Amino acid sequence: MPSSSIRDVLPNLQIGVWPPGPKNSITDVEGVLVHTQSIHAPASDTHDAVNTGVTTILPRKHWYRDCCYAGICRFNGAGELTGSHWIAETGLLNSPIIITGTFGIGAAHQGVYEYLCRDQPEFKEAPTLPVVGETWDGQLSDVGSFAVTPDHIVTGIRNATSDAVSLGNTGGGTGMVCHQYKGGTGSSSRIIAGHDIQDQTKRSYTVGVLVQANYGKKRNLRIGGVPIGRLLMEQDEKAAAAATYQEPNTARKDGSIIIIIATDAPLHPLQLQRLATRATVGLSRVGGLGHNGSGDIFLAFSTANKDALQNAGNWIGGGKDPAFEPKLLQLQALDENTINELMEGAADATEEAIYNALCAAETMTKAGHTIEALPLDRVKRIMEKYLI
Repeated sequence: MPSSSIRDVLPNLQIGVWPPGPKNSITDVEGVLVHTQSIHAPASDTHDAVNTGVTTILPRKHWYRDCCYAGICRFNGAGELTGSHWIAETGLLNSPIIITGTFGIGAAHQGVYEYLCRDQPEFKEAPTLPVVGETWDGQLSDVGSFAVTPDHIVTGIRNATSDAVSLGNTGGGTGMVCHQYKGGTGSSSRIIAGHDIQDQTKRSYTVGVLVQANYGKKRNLRIGGVPIGRLLMEQDEKAAAAATYQEPNTARKDGSIIIIIATDAPLHPLQLQRLATRATVGLSRVGGLGHNGSGDIFLAFSTANKDALQNAGNWIGGGKDPAFEPKLLQLQALDENTINELMEGAADATEEAIYNALCAAETMTKAGHTIEALPLDRVKRIMEKYLI
């Protein structure tokens, strides 16, 4: 049953109260651009099959010049997000967000600098600390091939668009596994009703989420609160043949998930840190528990306050050191007491983005080791009695 989203499989499933954006994608947040590249190579005399890739997120088209406010959350820290110390220190993001496999971090980091040197040489000395996240795709890709190169990163930055994100076996999610089914890249968005803080006119804010899902046990997978993973296991012939079925333990690392949240709501860094934390709610609904070996790292950023925030041009070009010349900023931020619904939207979009990664992913094999896609026909039949 081919599908690209949970809404195709289970159209009656209710995920929160807020509607998705027109693309149901992180790119519903105006100005956010994304590019996905999948890298495949058959097994050879020198390496096993390669199934990896890169996801590039540009918080702004001119990210190297214009900062965004941002905040991070570490649910469990067995993973990496480079540049996170600077975000925690200043609340500022002036880098693309690159997500790839664990062994691609170095190439991705270098690729951001190579883009600056090639395409924006006047900004190559700006204080950019590349933001690169990873999850491990070694089950389905020969990580020792080091297939990701700096050129992939340059290509991703140059070609990022506002199109809906490609789901499933795409980008950095190409070789990922989620709840022991084929996982990968997922995205979703929510439109939150609000009003302008100056003249009280009605307006809306968008929250968009992108996940690279590579975590979890089959037995913990839930959809809409239904223990679908356990029910699928009970249907399995091997499980039916045993009086009590116990999922075999494996020595491999449990996996990880990187979650990126974008919004056009004017939030300051502490509010964005709190928004990033709400990704944990969406993750837990699907069955993510933050196991000891899991790298569950979340980042939220806001595209608001563009004209008021720090400009990299202040750091380069000579003249008086701006660090010793205080400058007053005129910023907007939402009232702390009015951000509950943005938090709800972040949780709901995270939940749906993980479902979408699972529903769009396709079965993949490396060296005779196969990770099956989520059996959507069986999921639909099981869920029929739970959905009106």
